[in-house]
Amino acid sequence: MFKKIMVCLDGSMLAEQILPYAKEEALRFKSKLILLHVSTIPTFMAPGVPGASGGPIHTKGEIEREQKDERLSQNYLEQMAEPLRSAGIKVDCMVLAGMPGESIVNYAETEGIELIAIATHGRSGVRRLIFGSVADFVLRNSHLPILLIKPTP
Repeated sequence: MFKKIMVCLDGSMLAEQILPYAKEEALRFKSKLILLHVSTIPTFMAPGVPGASGGPIHTKGEIEREQKDERLSQNYLEQMAEPLRSAGIKVDCMVLAGMPGESIVNYAETEGIELIAIATHGRSGVRRLIFGSVADFVLRNSHLPILLIKPTP
């Protein structure tokens, strides 16, 4: 039923709790899994300038940090992929830079993803207002089926 399943991982143990569910779906439907990690790009703000929006920071130090983060993220995804591959599942790993919610939705739509698997961190109240919710953004902005779990701490 699902040929390509995207599994959203942010490096946390909470997010990793989606993996057994994605594994079962992949085995059941002989699906390919795409493990996705989105690194947030630091932006600057334009204080005191009405209507001005922020933009990405492109200093030498930030570029080096982004490159290091990309290597670490790729290694992390490869570690997560190994047991899945050992179970006979085809797995690709993808690291993107950008805003997590937007990047997930855009990648899924452009790459023919048929199911998005994601864990919510279960934030509520002020914490959710401050940190937002990637899972909520994906739910509201993607037209694809979504496998969503609320992990246990």
